[in-house]
Amino acid sequence: MRVLLRKFSRGRFARNTKKNYHHTIVRSGYLLTSVCLISLLAVCLPLNAQQKTTAPPVAKKSQAVRSKSKPAKPVDELARLREEFIKATKDYQASLEKLRASYEKSVTKAAAELQKSQELFAAGLISKNEIEKSESELAQAKEKVADVDRRMASASTQIADTLLEAEAEAKFARTKPIPRGSLVQSAAMIRYNGGSSWVLSDAWRVQKFFQDAFKRPLPVAVFGQGSIHDRWRLDHHNSMDVSLHPDGPEGQALLGYLRANGIPFLAFRQAIPGTATGPHIHVGRPSHRY
Repeated sequence: MRVLLRKFSRGRFARNTKKNYHHTIVRSGYLLTSVCLISLLAVCLPLNAQQKTTAPPVAKKSQAVRSKSKPAKPVDELARLREEFIKATKDYQASLEKLRASYEKSVTKAAAELQKSQELFAAGLISKNEIEKSESELAQAKEKVADVDRRMASASTQIADTLLEAEAEAKFARTKPIPRGSLVQSAAMIRYNGGSSWVLSDAWRVQKFFQDAFKRPLPVAVFGQGSIHDRWRLDHHNSMDVSLHPDGPEGQALLGYLRANGIPFLAFRQAIPGTATGPHIHVGRPSHRY
């Protein structure tokens, strides 16, 4: 009996020992996992805090670098367009100067060929037709140079007119409002401050006058707001643009009718960057920028 009890106790003890060992291993695993997590948190939290504290100065520095690298913007959109126009015109002049140098070389070569032909003709070695051919080539070469000179002069005039127009607009802005019924002019435009209460629905009267006078429809380019006015941020809802040069016969007749009826207008003799794409007559009050 004692032997049986002893065996039973040993077997129970062995089972309890294995069970306790298993629980000890599991608890040790949980403990080890907890220690690892606490260690990781202890390391990561300071790093994260350090990154948050050091990030803003770097961002500020990069913003400072970007702000320094940005070029200074023009005062307004009109000034920017004028700067682009002047730059493009100057680039065009530079290309014309290179072209002129090439044409001048052709003139020198053609002049030398003509002199040689004259000597050969005097010696009776070539016919008169050869001399006439050389003279024609020299004339064509000189005409190319003259054409380039005209285009360069035109480009210089455009730059000068643009600068004068900017100066005139600045002068108009500093003066008092134009009285009703007054007319002011600059190199590129005419402004008439008519006294009538113009609305776009009265455009049919202007169209009827032109149809009766010239037996053709009024060449209206833009009636009300157009895409170009949206791009330039001009309020053109109560105006219309007519494709007539103000100095031409039809343009002069239209301006006379508008003044006789007190209808305000702006007449442009040439393109003005940010204001006019070319010669035309703007019927209505000036378009204000928005």
